[in-house]
Amino acid sequence: MQADKCRTSSRSVKKELVIESPLQRKDAAPGEVEAESPGPVLAKPKLIEPLDYENVIVQKKTQILNDGLREMLLFPYDDFQTATLRRQGRYMCSTVPADAQEEAQSLFVTECIKTYNSDWHLVNYKYEDYSGEFRQLPNKVAKLDKLPVHVYEVDEEVDKDEDAASLGSQKGGITKHGWLYKGNMNSAISVTMRSFKRRFFHLIQLGDGSYNLNFYKDEKISKEPKGSIFLDSCMGVVQNNKVRRFAFELKMQDKSSYLLAADSEVEMEEWITTLNKILQLNFEAAMQEKRNGDSHEDDEQSKLEGSGSGLDSYLPELAKSTREAEIKLKSESRVKLFYLDPDAQKLDFTSAEPEVKPFEEKFGKRILVKCNDLSFNLQCCVAENEEGPTTNVEPFFVTLSLFDIKYNRKISADFHVDLNHFSVRQMLATTSPALVNGGRKSSPALQDILHEAAMQYPKQGIFSVTCPHPDIFLVARIEKVLQGSITHGAEPYMKSSDSSKVAQKVLKNAKQACQRLGQYRMPFAWAARTLFKDASGNLDKNARFSALYRQDSNKLSNDDMLKLLADFRKPEKMAKLPVILGNLDITIDNVSSDFPNYVNSSYIPMKQFETCSKTPITFEVEEFVPCIPKHTQPYTIYNNHLYVYPKYLKYDSQKSFAKARNIAICIEFKDSDEEDSQPLKCIYGRPGGPVFTRSAFAAVLHHHQNPEFYDEIKIELPTQLHEKHHLLFTFFHVSCDNSSKGSTKKKDVVETQVGYSWLPLLKDGRVVTSEQHVPVAANLPSGYLGYQELGMGRHYGPEIKWVDGSKPLLKVSTHLVSTVYTQDQHLHNFFQYCQKTESGAQALGSELVKYLKSLHAMEGHVMIAFLPTILNQLFRVLTRATQEEVAVNVTRVIIHVVAQCHEEGLESHLRSYVKYAYKAEPYVASEYKTVHEELTKAMTTILKPSADFLTSNKLLKYSWFFFDVLIKSMAQHLIENSKVKLLRNQRFPASYHHAVETVVNMLTPHITQKFRDNPEASKHANHSLAVFIKRCFTFMDRGFVFKQINNYISCFAPGDPKTLFEYKFEFLRVVCNHEHYIPLNLPMPFGKGRIQRYQDLQLDYSLTDEFCRNHFLVGLLLREVGTALQEFREVRLIAISVLKNLLIKHSFDDRYASRSHQARIATLYLPLFGLLIENVQRINVRDVSPFPVNPGSTLKEESLPLPAANPLVTPQKPGIALDNSLHKDLFGAISGIASPYTTSTPNINSVRNADSRGSLISTDSGNSLPERNSEKSNSLDKHQQGGALGNSVVRCDKLDQSEIKSLLMCFLYILKSMSDDALFTYWNKASTSELMDFFTISEVCLHQFQYMGKRYIARNQEGLGPIVHDRKSQTLPVSRNRTGMMHARLQQLGSLDNSLTFNHM
Repeated sequence: MQADKCRTSSRSVKKELVIESPLQRKDAAPGEVEAESPGPVLAKPKLIEPLDYENVIVQKKTQILNDGLREMLLFPYDDFQTATLRRQGRYMCSTVPADAQEEAQSLFVTECIKTYNSDWHLVNYKYEDYSGEFRQLPNKVAKLDKLPVHVYEVDEEVDKDEDAASLGSQKGGITKHGWLYKGNMNSAISVTMRSFKRRFFHLIQLGDGSYNLNFYKDEKISKEPKGSIFLDSCMGVVQNNKVRRFAFELKMQDKSSYLLAADSEVEMEEWITTLNKILQLNFEAAMQEKRNGDSHEDDEQSKLEGSGSGLDSYLPELAKSTREAEIKLKSESRVKLFYLDPDAQKLDFTSAEPEVKPFEEKFGKRILVKCNDLSFNLQCCVAENEEGPTTNVEPFFVTLSLFDIKYNRKISADFHVDLNHFSVRQMLATTSPALVNGGRKSSPALQDILHEAAMQYPKQGIFSVTCPHPDIFLVARIEKVLQGSITHGAEPYMKSSDSSKVAQKVLKNAKQACQRLGQYRMPFAWAARTLFKDASGNLDKNARFSALYRQDSNKLSNDDMLKLLADFRKPEKMAKLPVILGNLDITIDNVSSDFPNYVNSSYIPMKQFETCSKTPITFEVEEFVPCIPKHTQPYTIYNNHLYVYPKYLKYDSQKSFAKARNIAICIEFKDSDEEDSQPLKCIYGRPGGPVFTRSAFAAVLHHHQNPEFYDEIKIELPTQLHEKHHLLFTFFHVSCDNSSKGSTKKKDVVETQVGYSWLPLLKDGRVVTSEQHVPVAANLPSGYLGYQELGMGRHYGPEIKWVDGSKPLLKVSTHLVSTVYTQDQHLHNFFQYCQKTESGAQALGSELVKYLKSLHAMEGHVMIAFLPTILNQLFRVLTRATQEEVAVNVTRVIIHVVAQCHEEGLESHLRSYVKYAYKAEPYVASEYKTVHEELTKAMTTILKPSADFLTSNKLLKYSWFFFDVLIKSMAQHLIENSKVKLLRNQRFPASYHHAVETVVNMLTPHITQKFRDNPEASKHANHSLAVFIKRCFTFMDRGFVFKQINNYISCFAPGDPKTLFEYKFEFLRVVCNHEHYIPLNLPMPFGKGRIQRYQDLQLDYSLTDEFCRNHFLVGLLLREVGTALQEFREVRLIAISVLKNLLIKHSFDDRYASRSHQARIATLYLPLFGLLIENVQRINVRDVSPFPVNPGSTLKEESLPLPAANPLVTPQKPGIALDNSLHKDLFGAISGIASPYTTSTPNINSVRNADSRGSLISTDSGNSLPERNSEKSNSLDKHQQGGALGNSVVRCDKLDQSEIKSLLMCFLYILKSMSDDALFTYWNKASTSELMDFFTISEVCLHQFQYMGKRYIARNQEGLGPIVHDRKSQTLPVSRNRTGMMHARLQQLGSLDNSLTFNHM
């Protein structure tokens, strides 16, 4: 189309084309005008003020309650409700310790515990399933597998060589064949025995469902039959033995009959039964067409029920069970019109809301590690009497952990395993086991579940890896009881010679060491293996552990281990490492979702936990998840662990102690520095020992004055930490020399204290986690924590004797894994200030704003981890803020948090928060305000043009979150304060109404002006606003919400760029998808005076102001569609699609399934007739192609002779001049009395009759409307009549085929759904020209939806072009054109009845 070439978005071109008024210019956003073609701009349609919905339903209460379909006029009472959902965890009991709530003193800890203990708070909308588009409707019938197969004459030409028998039988209908005697059919000659001829009869069903009884001279039915009896013209089959035995008669509609006879009575009865069965089916099908879906219970359709009784008298043989058959057919076999629409079959879930799940604990790739065996080549029997199995000669202890060499870090906690044989364990001095869960006060029930014995020797651990890749290693470190140097201790294990003597010698030494130094360990060996084949997390199950390498006393740290692993795949490097002869058998496997009997890293058992003491327990090992937002999950459980890593002690320069070489470090956790204070029993124990212990030792290095350590000590922290909590490190010199030289003189001293060091856990209220260098003291006086250097040699606190001049000799680091403590300074400070000022209620505005602003610097991963707790606190501060500045800054922080989540791809966490976790504070009018009102006001301030545009853009882009919070806050406020029982206009204060109106008025210009610069933000804001306004219908004054829609629409104008039309129709699509869209439109009479019956109502067939006011949403939609039809093609397609999808939804909505419901809905859309008639010339396209064509290619030779460059002309309507030339057969066609009228025009096929059922009679159809078109075109300059939209300019370029078909589907749906009363009223009211146009549109339907034949379709798909057919019927199944007598009869009866009604109205 030439117009397409002219389309431009240039403002300069626009200026040349149109001189705009200042008003028009104001309505359009600057520089955003787009025109399809040069031409005048349509006037902006005036806004229709909506009705006061709440007052109307009160005034018309009696009328509504007396309406038989009152459910279409009223919102249900139980439309929404709040609900509490129990928080489901994977644990047998709460993860929060029993007394944590009482112990907690800091606001942050308290709020975190509250978050993990709280249940989910939901707002449920009972009919929410109906608030999406038609594809999301509940109970929507599944996609049609396939329609019944029809065979058309146009296809018979292609298939005529096909075997007739197979053609009939493949349809799956009733078939029968056999020899019969056929009487002479000529009724003028009396039938005698001699006139019967033996013929082979074959009963077949055709593709359209009708039956033929063909007869042949022999059984070769592939030939042409000698004749056929068309059973849909048959009235009945009865036995007739007057002329011949076993004879039966087929009575036809035209009073003639066929006489047939069988060879036996059985055969005769079979034929009679079969044929009567077919006649019953035929009659049911005819009745179905006659009634065209009228519901038997519909009181508005009583006239048609009367016509059914007329049928009974005409067809006495088939009167039985008609009603039942009719009902059955309608419920079972009728396909809804829109099921045949290609758009209805498309799978499109773009508008579906994402599924939202509650927060849950999530893990990376989980790996089950089973520790089976550790065996060395050096073995013997360790029992005294040498009776028992051969085992390792001394105890060994394995520690497993994961190392990531790609990111150079240890990524899991340690998992300690004791694989020693029972007899080897006996070598160690026994330690008395303590109670389970010494670190946290657990319930007695939990102690019953977790048996000490089952937990003492773990063999299975579950590791989790968030970012799997091939460079992750499972590392095993092996230790043994301290004996001497690593080299000396490993030497016997590295020889492969005869080992029995060596084994005995090692065993002897080992027994002595175990008795004397059993609690001290020394490093011995290490091994590693890969975990994953690839980055997808596929386990490398075939990999085995490497050789056991001897530990190097100078390369013990985790950093050294990472360097060794970096060379792991380099054989030349690994070959240089000394190897210990032995084997470590550990297997790995995937973890199933229902894996039983395991405890988490805090020893809390899962739900699938057996209490049997013999069942082995599997232990989850804590993963050290990288501190980056995308790998962080919001915390859902209580967890409070501190991992302590002593790293290095520099003791070579100390002069305080004579001997300090074999140095052991004892780590304790204390809450007091008093002299007799006990360490807390909260350190996780090692295998074989108590589950929790008061102290832990690091491995000892023989003869090292500057020892390195790799040990990890895991501590269960108390819920509330205070300033006195600290780690105490005590250093011992351990005497490894076991010589008996001086044993008589003095007692053997195993350990000697050689110093103390301490590390307070809190600094500025936060847990210390960075690497610390601390000095060592030679003594430990009471109150040592109070010591402070004052400078100049002076100090505060007790006298302390420092080792090596108080140099920081000990290097130690800690790692906090806690869901109740944060290491983020900004977050900590904010909560601390809130605690001081009762969540800001007593705060100084400027102080609080300072803390709020600092939250922008909060670390991303901390923000995600504590997301619900942070947001809850921010909303609490918002409702208690006394100054606008505070409220605005709170909202800015929330915008920042929401934006961060989106930018990290973690939007789902926000959706979970709003749906499940957000809970408005209890509302106390005197103390607090509501979140919805304060947030709306703050949003308004941020959206002001003078505000920071970066923040306002983020608010636009992520506005869904804020609107969802408003919605949930409103719902909870109404229900919890019992305001839901009030009238709608009393539920919210005027201040809130004003705030909502202001935010709509502020937001809409952002949408219309930023669509070019910031398309994503304006698009999201537009959709979010639509969702918010849609949901406001559930809570607020509905008349007020209508006004907000008007406020929104007023910012748009005809001639807007395509993007703005997309926004506007997306808004209308969302709002019109409201679950109670039909009651919002009040499909009821609005006449004055007495309450009218529905039958008396004055229906609106055009878009009058009155209609648009009373039926606001549908009126607005139709007006906007009408305006859009005057725009360019892309805009038209968007508008038509929204309208059609809404009608499809009405059609599929099971709440409105009955005929009466559908008829009532149709009354809302009757003005569409007027809208289509206005555009009739653009719809009247008869050249049909079932394939997509170019938008301009539908302009054929019958189009109006208009200049292609300017498709905008003044509309003209043929007036009274047409009355005289109106064909008499028009009203004949309406009443059904006229006989089929046909003419022929080459190459154009159309059907003259207005009634589609009448068209089924025609053998050949032709076009009788060219002269009507010419009349219309000739009268264009004579008469002018305003359109339904009030616009004086209407386009006259043809619509393209997809648009036409969609509009015609809408037309047919309304025509099919509307009651006969409504249709006859329309025909009575319509002017002659409107009637002509109405039937023109009906005729176009026949053309647009006609079937062109298989060959035509195939050739078009191959690009070979169309075929010229002969004039055989293309719209009708084969044989219907020859045997439509039954249909004609039914049609005539129905038409007589209808015509009487029509003429007497």
